[in-house]
Amino acid sequence: MTDVSLNTPTGEYDAQLGDYFALLKPRVMSLVVFTALVGLLAAPVSVHPVIAFSSILFVAVGAGASGALNMWWDADIDGVMRRTAKRPIPSGRVQPGEALSLGLALSGMSVMMLGLAANLLSAALLAFTIFFYAVIYSMWLKRATPQNIVIGGAAGAFPPVIGWAIATGSVSIEAWLMFALIFMWTPPHFWALALFMKSDYEDAGVPMLTVTHGRRKTRAHIIGYTVPLAVLAVGTGFTAIGGPVYLTVAVVLNALFLKGAFDIWRRDETQAEADDYRVEKKVFRLSLWYLFAHFGAILLEAVLRPYGLGGW
Repeated sequence: MTDVSLNTPTGEYDAQLGDYFALLKPRVMSLVVFTALVGLLAAPVSVHPVIAFSSILFVAVGAGASGALNMWWDADIDGVMRRTAKRPIPSGRVQPGEALSLGLALSGMSVMMLGLAANLLSAALLAFTIFFYAVIYSMWLKRATPQNIVIGGAAGAFPPVIGWAIATGSVSIEAWLMFALIFMWTPPHFWALALFMKSDYEDAGVPMLTVTHGRRKTRAHIIGYTVPLAVLAVGTGFTAIGGPVYLTVAVVLNALFLKGAFDIWRRDETQAEADDYRVEKKVFRLSLWYLFAHFGAILLEAVLRPYGLGGW
C-alpha cells in the first residue's frame, strides 16, 4: 500500500487507504446496503444473483459517495465537534479537495453502473438520494433549520425503495412503507444522541432542536415521533411484507422504544446529568438495533414466504 503525504496547517500526515475508506462512512453504508438488500429481496420478483450483487454493490458505492461529499462540506464543523473531530479531513489526514473529487467520481460511477446493471428507475432514485443528502441536507437544511434531521431523514430512507425498484422496475406501497419506517425512526434516533452530546451542536453552530428549542422540547418531540412510528411499524406487520415473525419483533421492540421515549420525556436535565444521560444513551443504543431488527424480520419473512412459512 502506497502512502500519500499530505501537507496540512497542522503538519505533515500520511493518508492511508483506511482514511479514504473512512470518508465513505462505512457504518452508515452498512445500513444502506442492508436496507437496500431487504427491499430487493422483499419484492415479489426474483433477481438473478449476479445482477442483485452488482446492483447492491453500486448502491453501496453511491452511499459512500454521499458520505465523502458530506465530509467535504462539513469539514469545518466536524473539526469543532468532539464526535467528529477525528474524521480524516478535520484531523488533516485527507485534503478537502481529495474528498470532493472522490465523492463526485463515485457518484457518477455508481449511478451510471446501477443503470446498466439494473434499470433507469433505480439509477434515478440513487442519483436523487445522493443529491438530496449532499446538497439538500448537508449544504442547506443541516445549517438552516431545526427540522434538518426530519426532512433530511428522507435521504437515508430511500435505499429500500431503490432495492425494490432494482427488482421490479417500479415502486409500490410496500416500498414506501419501508421508506416511512426509516423516515420516522430518524428524528428520535438523532435527537436522543443530541441530548447526551451536550454542547457539540451549539458549538458547531448547527441548529439542532436541542439548540433552537431546548432540551425539554426535544424530549417531547422524541415521544411525539415515537408514538406514530410504533403504530406504523406494528401496522406494517399486517401488510404483504409483514407476517408473524415481523409482527412479533415489531410489538416487542416498539414497546421497548415507547417505554424509552417516555422515560426520556419525563426526565429533566438535573436527573439526566446526575446519571450521565444513562437513559438517553440506552435509548440511542436501542435505536441502533431497532432498524436492523425490523428489516431483518422483513428479510426473514421474505426468505420463509416461498416455503409457505412467512407472511400471512
